[in-house]
Amino acid sequence: MENSMSTEDTTHGRASTSDVKSLESQPHSDALAPPQDEKQEANAIVEKPYSAFSKRDKWIIVNLAAFAGLFSPLTANIYFPAIPVIASQFHKSIELINLTVTIYMVMQGITPMVWGTLSDRWGRRPVFLACLVTLSVSCVGLALVPTDAYWLLMLLRCIQAAGSASTIALGAGVIGDIGTAAERGGFMGVFGIGPMVGPSIGPVIGGGLSQSLGWRSIFWFLCISSGICAVGVILFMPETLRALVGDGSIVPSTLYRPVIPIVGKNHKAPISTERPPRRRFINPIRMFTYPDVDILLLFNAIIYAVFYGVTATMSTLFQEAYPYLNQTDIGLCFLAIGGGMLIGTVVSGKLANRDYAIVRDQVVRKAQVDPETEVDVKAIETDGTFPIERARLRSIPLYLTIFTACIIGYGWTLQSRVSIAVPLILLIITGLVAGGFTNLVNALFVDLVPSQGSSITACNNLVRCGVGAALVSVIDLILNALGTGWTYVLLGGMCIAVSPLIFVLRRWGPVWRERRRLRALVLDGKV
Repeated sequence: MENSMSTEDTTHGRASTSDVKSLESQPHSDALAPPQDEKQEANAIVEKPYSAFSKRDKWIIVNLAAFAGLFSPLTANIYFPAIPVIASQFHKSIELINLTVTIYMVMQGITPMVWGTLSDRWGRRPVFLACLVTLSVSCVGLALVPTDAYWLLMLLRCIQAAGSASTIALGAGVIGDIGTAAERGGFMGVFGIGPMVGPSIGPVIGGGLSQSLGWRSIFWFLCISSGICAVGVILFMPETLRALVGDGSIVPSTLYRPVIPIVGKNHKAPISTERPPRRRFINPIRMFTYPDVDILLLFNAIIYAVFYGVTATMSTLFQEAYPYLNQTDIGLCFLAIGGGMLIGTVVSGKLANRDYAIVRDQVVRKAQVDPETEVDVKAIETDGTFPIERARLRSIPLYLTIFTACIIGYGWTLQSRVSIAVPLILLIITGLVAGGFTNLVNALFVDLVPSQGSSITACNNLVRCGVGAALVSVIDLILNALGTGWTYVLLGGMCIAVSPLIFVLRRWGPVWRERRRLRALVLDGKV
């Protein structure tokens, strides 16, 4: 499985450091030395930027991807306030209508494995369009579904999830295409705004639309907004998949070009029009055999499940603790955790780039211990030996400590029914650290397998949605058995239990990644 991995995943085509040292140690004469112009050409190749897109172009692309990424959580959460009304209209129990939420979560975990893999092979732009069109058309069906066709409601919710759930994985793939490891933290911070805002504004928008215009207006809203996003992709978004456009300077076929080329319009003509070879299909399931990926998947899934356990029970617990709140008030309480996540995602993007720079400087200083050694900073970052795990996980212990303390405190404040300001403040802090945590982990996923950014994000989505759905399915039973305070002590204990995985990944992650890199070099005939 690892054998099928492209060298681009970890080296971007470079030979290993040990190979370079062995070549330098061999004696050579001036007669065998390459001409000066060849040396200059080689140096130009080494210094060539990772992406031909300018900084402005990259930010435009990231913002378009963030807009599309908004629809995955928005589509899931905007539906919640209308569940009682829909149950009444369809003459079904709340439990049966809740099955449409369950089936949505199942499809939300499965479909990115398909769309993400297709985008890693056939391109980001056409798959983005396919997802958004699928979402928009399914919303038309949901807005018009007869109230005596419960089966059709279930089917259309499946199709809706198939269209919306993959946009986050596709956006992560785009960031892997255009951003270096030093840039990805900041890009992930902005890209995370869409996925983080959706869960907080979804219930507010859904409640307002359902109350004023009826529950069908929710799906008309989603249809129109996703259609606008699809038009934006058609007009402005270029193809970024490196297997199709290289660093972005190769002009692809018409299907992959935006109608209005505001992005990349200042590119210089490519030296060569030769197309990169079509990437062979790589089964994303194979990534589950990478030890470092498995550890990160498990760690992230547990933290995500705990966070989802908080949001899924907010309405019920706040109604019990503060019975004077109406449905609109409870919906507004979601803005506390959503606002915290929004701020945390943006701020953590800058902190992630700072952490990367700190670790890079440490590595450079260590390499400069010998004053006669000439250090190539770019080579250190791209030869596969840079400790990216240490750079990304540097702040995670602090985030996890604050997150765990807030989770435990949140449960006891609700059980004690203290002033509502206290749990809301804890929710804001929880959102802050959850946004930062998510940003760093998502960036590390792309760093581990950069040429399959969409596929690895889809694997993450599958595991975390599965674990999250499992916890949500039993959270009410746990609350009834233990009470609110001890339930959240249990959830905090789950966070503490998986915390050692951070240190395992920092210690052994580079070793496992280096083995994959060397194996890929051997398969490509470069070692």
